[in-house]
Amino acid sequence: MSRIGRAPVTVPANVTITADNGVITVKGPLGTLTQDYDAANIGITVEAGVAHVTRVNDEAPIRAKHGLYRALLHNMVEGVTKGYEKGLTVNGVGWKVTQQGKDINLSVGFSHPVIFKAKEGITLTVVSPTEITVKGIDKVAVGQTAATIRSIREPEPYHGYGIAYKGEVIERKEGKTAGK
Repeated sequence: MSRIGRAPVTVPANVTITADNGVITVKGPLGTLTQDYDAANIGITVEAGVAHVTRVNDEAPIRAKHGLYRALLHNMVEGVTKGYEKGLTVNGVGWKVTQQGKDINLSVGFSHPVIFKAKEGITLTVVSPTEITVKGIDKVAVGQTAATIRSIREPEPYHGYGIAYKGEVIERKEGKTAGK
């Protein structure tokens, strides 16, 4: 049996989980999340503050879905109770970030500023002129938004300029050397 799939998901008292007609709905203090699932092959039961994900047989695709849906359910419970946060840093001479309402304005070495609009359910915060925080209850949406912001100007290996995840290590390359 899947090691991830068989692990129970602890459900806090202020969170409710419903699984009807192939849709999981998780409601908590920070909001509501929904996720489709394969109801024909995967079962979800909640009893006494613990959610269990089960499967009908041991075929490979169903085993993969077993662990997947348990992980998604766990991420949804974490999201509606604590939320998710991803940090980005901007590194470059004269590069900065400013807040414009819910959106952010990136001055990252282009001839024009880049305005990044926040999607619904995502909060963009400028902590300092070189730091951005992406917050939300959906782990996938937070990670995808952070990756999209990073792709505006990915870190380059020679000077380290670019937008990087907080704590990301940029492998530095040696530049060209002059001489014979």
